[in-house]
Amino acid sequence: MTGGPETYQSQHSEPESESASLRAVVVIPARYDSTRLPGKVLLSETGKFLIEHVYEQALKARLPQEVIIATDDNQVLAAANSFGARAVLTRPEHRTGTERVAEAAVGLDAEVIVNLQGDEPLIAPDVIDTVVEALALDPAAQVATAAFRFTDPEKAADPNLVKVVTNDWGNALYFSRSPVPYYRDEDVERIYFGHLGIYAYRKKFLEKLVRMDQGKLEMAEKLEQLRVLESGHGIKVILTDYSSTGIDTQEDYDRFVKEWKKRAHQE
Repeated sequence: MTGGPETYQSQHSEPESESASLRAVVVIPARYDSTRLPGKVLLSETGKFLIEHVYEQALKARLPQEVIIATDDNQVLAAANSFGARAVLTRPEHRTGTERVAEAAVGLDAEVIVNLQGDEPLIAPDVIDTVVEALALDPAAQVATAAFRFTDPEKAADPNLVKVVTNDWGNALYFSRSPVPYYRDEDVERIYFGHLGIYAYRKKFLEKLVRMDQGKLEMAEKLEQLRVLESGHGIKVILTDYSSTGIDTQEDYDRFVKEWKKRAHQE
């Protein structure tokens, strides 16, 4: 059995200058024509665009110096401008959000680029900080991401929830839509780690990554992070308490709206 992701809390226990000197920028890829829920980033039943919620959460993170929205659609660009966000229009032919982020990152004065999915309206700001800090604490690491622990086998069987397994040093061994690891024995506790769709890249590595060819595993699982592993590079995985997996369907969005309205009423 492998070890789990590295547990690391965003408490700035390292010297302040170590993180402060690492300039980071959050780029939120916001594609309009989502496959399962077209136009989802502009859904606004809460009174705010979905992408606006994500942007506001990103602004609460302490370490990034800037937040940028990267889109392929003028409607999203106009929406971003309406709530005061910096947004850039990128080429429509990008195959992945990572490619869109990489285009937006060209010319940015940053050492670290955080790829934050545009469908994570409840992302905890501390999660953003922890992936940036992971690169600050490990100069050899090129990519950092986050995961959460769970034990529900039915949840593990959901292909929309990507699972990750790591070694004893918190480095990813594999990501899969299937339940991994496979527990052959029935009488053991089944522990899984769900992957969160956030990445911190060293900018130079991101530029290299998007020039790499897709590998067989990436094409099989439809998981672009496998390109990093297939090319022989590592991904640092940080364990967090945040467990949202984003909004992929109308049902996901309806649950978010209900939860948001409940929180707003309590406040």
